[in-house]
Amino acid sequence: MSQARTIIAKLRQRQTPSRDELNWFATGLADGTVTDAQAGAYAMAVCLNGLGDVGRVALTIAMRDSGQVLDWDLPGPVLDKHSTGGVGDCVSLILAPALAACGAYVPMISGRGLGHTGGTLDKLDCIPGLSTQLSEARLRDVVARAGCAIVGATSDIAPADKRLYAVRDVTSTVDSLDLITASILSKKLAAGLAGLVLDVKVGSGAFMKDMAAARGLADALVKTANASGCKTTALITDMNQPLAPALGNALEVAEVMRVLTGKAKGPLVEISAALGGVLLANGGLAADVQAGADAVARAIADGRAAERFGTMVAAMGGPVQFVDTWPRFLPEATVIREIAAPRTSYVTAIDGEALGLAVVDLGGGRKVEGDRLNLAVGLSDVVRLGTRVSKGSPLAVVHAARAADADRAEAAVRAAITLGTAQAPVPELIVERIG
Repeated sequence: MSQARTIIAKLRQRQTPSRDELNWFATGLADGTVTDAQAGAYAMAVCLNGLGDVGRVALTIAMRDSGQVLDWDLPGPVLDKHSTGGVGDCVSLILAPALAACGAYVPMISGRGLGHTGGTLDKLDCIPGLSTQLSEARLRDVVARAGCAIVGATSDIAPADKRLYAVRDVTSTVDSLDLITASILSKKLAAGLAGLVLDVKVGSGAFMKDMAAARGLADALVKTANASGCKTTALITDMNQPLAPALGNALEVAEVMRVLTGKAKGPLVEISAALGGVLLANGGLAADVQAGADAVARAIADGRAAERFGTMVAAMGGPVQFVDTWPRFLPEATVIREIAAPRTSYVTAIDGEALGLAVVDLGGGRKVEGDRLNLAVGLSDVVRLGTRVSKGSPLAVVHAARAADADRAEAAVRAAITLGTAQAPVPELIVERIG
């Protein structure tokens, strides 16, 4: 019996393969020794029977080590953050330069959007000339100069994960806790991190709709990352409404620039400070979490984060004066329409996933991998939970390529925003801390 068949048989019989066996399978995924059929059987067996805590750690390390693991020699800790995905979540573009301004180094390996959530790399594609696909030498240069770089994974980073993820997508095994954990962490840990914070979203705009599921994922991620040698904490944060008042690639970048240049505050600053505070404390750059949060907030308020962002953009091929002249560079939609409130009322609920899918339908997100995006479209000025709106005041503004697209988006937005006669309680942004 082949090695692959032996490992799959063990999993089918609810036995956890040894560390050496999981290493062999990850290497086989990366170099092609494992066939697609074997990879699919493996994914299904893990999905149905699980690996347990020890097996999950072993699989994560094996997938991390299936490719290159970066090593750094820098005068500060190498830190990073990962979000499980939500709508209006452009925190990475604020947090990475803010951390850099506080003395950390942030080689942030990010992804593209799929489903109702946006992707950080798609947002950066709005900036002319900027490339997120950097060689290792270029990545090291940008991190050294700017303190941060937000890039896509190269083919050398966790290649076993890239192969297994493609198989999971077509075998209905995406929702395995063990495989989700190993997929997220193998790429992050391959970046050579000293510390990681996880932003696990819960609510209508998140993949995890309830606290039990969010807590289970957060717990698995924290335990596995710490057991793999990376100091890690998770925050469970609310996603029952968009984090930013904008959804869509260029519109979210515009909101980021308003935050970085002192023209906007709100939840984006609050969550950036909370996540950054944990990282700076864990990385030894702050006495405690609150001191770290205060340091991140100051770096955003006094312009140091904006300066780092501008240095990063220029180093990655973007405009040298982007921070000062950003409105002239971002694409704009041809149809812009306000969605007026039908009556004076309160915003009592928001279906974040429905809003995200409305942006996808406008062309701002992918229905299938490989779809070409319209970076200008989306929603802006989205109302927040608990807001009292007057009849005729905007619930949101649609940015579309055609009037027919705007019609569909308007109908979707009206269906996604619930209005009532009494003000409903607004959930706390930071729900729980784990680790």
